[in-house]
Amino acid sequence: MRRLRRTKIVATLGPASSDPRIIAELFRAGADLFRINMSHTSHERMREMVAAIRSIEEEVGRPIGILVDLQGPKLRVGRFADGPVMLENGATFTLDADPAPGDASRVHLPHPEIIAAVQPGHNLLLDDGKVRLVATEVTPDRIVTRVAVAGRLSDRKGVSLPDTLIPFAALQDKDRADLEAALETGIDWIALSFIQRPEDIAEARKITRGRAAILSKIEKPQAVTRLEEILEASDALMVARGDLGVEMPLEKVPGVQKQMTRAGRRTGKPVIVATQMLESMITSPVPTRAEVSDVAAAIFEGADAVMLSAESAAGQFPVEAVTTMNRIAEEVERDPLYAGIINAQRHVPEPTGADAIASAAHQIAETLDLPAIVCWTSSGSTALRVSRERPQSPIVAISPRLTTARRLALAWGVHCIVAEDAHDQDDMVARACRLAFRDSFVKTGQRVIIVAGVPLGTPGATNMVRIAFVGADAALE
Repeated sequence: MRRLRRTKIVATLGPASSDPRIIAELFRAGADLFRINMSHTSHERMREMVAAIRSIEEEVGRPIGILVDLQGPKLRVGRFADGPVMLENGATFTLDADPAPGDASRVHLPHPEIIAAVQPGHNLLLDDGKVRLVATEVTPDRIVTRVAVAGRLSDRKGVSLPDTLIPFAALQDKDRADLEAALETGIDWIALSFIQRPEDIAEARKITRGRAAILSKIEKPQAVTRLEEILEASDALMVARGDLGVEMPLEKVPGVQKQMTRAGRRTGKPVIVATQMLESMITSPVPTRAEVSDVAAAIFEGADAVMLSAESAAGQFPVEAVTTMNRIAEEVERDPLYAGIINAQRHVPEPTGADAIASAAHQIAETLDLPAIVCWTSSGSTALRVSRERPQSPIVAISPRLTTARRLALAWGVHCIVAEDAHDQDDMVARACRLAFRDSFVKTGQRVIIVAGVPLGTPGATNMVRIAFVGADAALE
């Protein structure tokens, strides 16, 4: 099933879309990779979802990626003795280490690491930013605050700290158990939540040992300030605009989104733009005009993927949401301005042989108006380098490793094919032509450009580019 767009679509699975029949419909509607959110999913349910996706993958004969999103550290206040309280502007409100139920003057904060890290003047945002407190006094067992933005506060509401670097690990006990369970099922990507620094990725990297690629969700201002270091330690990024919009001024989020998509493009690492992209489609079969423009802006910017969250996980119209996003992507990529905008964001290739080869392949394909760039790739690095160039020609990635093909489901413009590794260069050329013909990327009599590493099967050794003629024998596959 060939997609008629280059931008990928990530669909979150949940109560509205966990049935195998619905998952199959989501794939046919355009989903390239499925996200499983472990904040709301048991290990047993996760395994059932993975099994359903793999069954669909076998049926359609095309690699499908699976992203497991770990919950990360959840910071919440305690409970109130008599139900919700109303915090008034200018009032004093204390968060402390006392586990007793709270009232309108105080509440338990079961996170000593927050009390130890907050300093006077720091902001504390409660309930997704609906209530804002400013710390005025901090002792070893309490934070005294002034209510800067009034609001209603109830049991177990979340706490965000945009000004405070908190010394906790990105992986909690639940995350470690979820990660091990996910790796046992053979998922492809792991998403880490509430990353603050590059060191937060190290533990997950040690546990995965190459069994899954690591995606860092950027949802805290502290992560934005160290974006380059976090990107270097990660395999991909997610612009998690929901939490990011809570912890920093909303008007800054679009700029951060552009900064992240361009950083990912420069380094050749995929970037997902996520959260509230078609939010109204949770309850409506059609999106708002503003939502369509939001999705289109991410695609014009060159994001590798756009993501649906509650729209596909819990909404009333999950298949319609994917179909709508697919239509938007196709239309944007047909727009006469699209190619020019994407080319304007192109970066100078890194001074390596592999990057020079990828850049040359892009230039040759453009000059000769070739219908496809075929990459033989074992680790996926060759396909990612070509994807970084954002060529107008489709990228056909052939890999002997199913795990590589599944991970590349996230990469812009890459159509993945799993096939036995070539025996020699002649076999490599012949099979590249046959497979590109089989999946309707080329016709008899056309030419393709082939990028590979010699000796064959050597990861990261991209060093060869070849133009090949698609003969009549390509149809004999």
